[in-house]
Amino acid sequence: MVGTRFELWRYDGRSVRAVRRGARSESLKVVPTGTAGWVTTQTGEAWCAPVPGATGFWLTARGPEAPRAATLAAPVLAQVVAGHREVERVARELSERCQEIELLYTMSEVLGHTVQLREAAQILLREVADVVGARRASIVVADDDDAELRVVAARGFLAHELAPVPVNDDLSVAARVFREQRILAYDPTDPRTVPATGEREQPYRGRAYLSVPIVYAPAGGPLRPIGVINLTDRLGEDRFSDGHRRLVAAVAHQIGAAIENMRRVERDLEQQRVEHELELAHDLQMRLLPSTSFLAGHANVAARCQPVRDVSGDFYQLFRLPGGRVGAMIGDVSSHGFAAALIMALTMSAAAIHAEAAASPTETLKRLAQSLEPELARTDMFLTLLYAVLAPEQGELVYASAGHAHAFRIRGDGAPPDRLPATAPPLGLAATETLTDVRIPWRAGDDRLLLFTDGLVDALNAGGERFGETRLLELVARLCDFPIQAVVDEVFAEVEAFSEGTAETADDRTMLLLTT
Repeated sequence: MVGTRFELWRYDGRSVRAVRRGARSESLKVVPTGTAGWVTTQTGEAWCAPVPGATGFWLTARGPEAPRAATLAAPVLAQVVAGHREVERVARELSERCQEIELLYTMSEVLGHTVQLREAAQILLREVADVVGARRASIVVADDDDAELRVVAARGFLAHELAPVPVNDDLSVAARVFREQRILAYDPTDPRTVPATGEREQPYRGRAYLSVPIVYAPAGGPLRPIGVINLTDRLGEDRFSDGHRRLVAAVAHQIGAAIENMRRVERDLEQQRVEHELELAHDLQMRLLPSTSFLAGHANVAARCQPVRDVSGDFYQLFRLPGGRVGAMIGDVSSHGFAAALIMALTMSAAAIHAEAAASPTETLKRLAQSLEPELARTDMFLTLLYAVLAPEQGELVYASAGHAHAFRIRGDGAPPDRLPATAPPLGLAATETLTDVRIPWRAGDDRLLLFTDGLVDALNAGGERFGETRLLELVARLCDFPIQAVVDEVFAEVEAFSEGTAETADDRTMLLLTT
């Protein structure tokens, strides 16, 4: 082979060019066949032979006995090419592993400083898209309540431009990837691949795309899909390589864990926010109730309101009226929660106005009914309401009751309690024409006005038995010589002990005890 000049050539898909370093690449005028033979190069005739085992590579030889020299050199050169290809393969794999490690590092950094789902998803999407060279990308996450995929991060377009996609949509690639939990990809440079059937007309139609399911497996639980990462519109070559697929699939599991953690954090934060707001609402509502010392010097009052939830539909109200009179009102809205609390607050506010201006309890309740009518109709609620005015100097109690059943005069002489029967249906259920004032004697210093809501008497024990009105009245009678605040506290303690071990309280509980 002394005096023979060799050259290595490679077919790049368009032409056959010399493999050289630091020199201008030369090309052959024709593409060689799979057999050896003479070819014409820019520098003259040369013997050309394929490199065995290295598709796309050829060897040329010039000099004495060129065919024989090429035959002897080809196996050696084949080993060199194979080694070079192995080096390239290892380098690519190392590069991909480095990209994956860098992505995972970035993800850990993001999770260490970010708790907002959309913010974290946007950063993660940007990092993945940069690695695979996608100018257009999105992360969609399943909304379990609506069975829809919603965009939480986007690149190349605005997230709100893409409407939610039903999970069962047969025309959506993302929905199909989510349902089947497998990668769907399209390579326009590969005639063996075709776009997914049913693909809608999209801005990237006809271009390569890569859609990878985002999955998450909770500890001890099965793998489940939570979203999809979509990538398209590549920079440079319009295809996603197998390495891109492996890389995105690998990090998709990490993205799944990240998204699930973010969602859990957001749910926890939302729960904490709701709990905090409920605490504030509870505190505010309790402050709306008047202090029992409000009637100090005119009457002795003890009262307690215990909501079944954070806010209540029960309430009581106290009034100082001209002529040494005092007023006491109790109400029970038909529902619970914020809607009932709103009606309660509106009633207390309106009652403070009407009780001052009205001449009688009946007139007060009628004016209240007019004020509350729009809200009661809108919320489809009603409320029981009793308003009593005590005139100690005249020895009289005047009241009007709109469906409130639990009201009694506790007599100081030991006689059975006198029920104060309702004079009309609850407000919001019927007209108020039947409302009337009822007058009964009142002995200052002896008699007690007892008002409560049905949450106390409807309390159940473990056997399903009600606490009942009779038991409550007997308890109050036994405690007739106790201070009224002690009576109220004991009633609530007895009800709590009675219902211990049962389900949570079914209704708000309120009690008011007043003496003049």
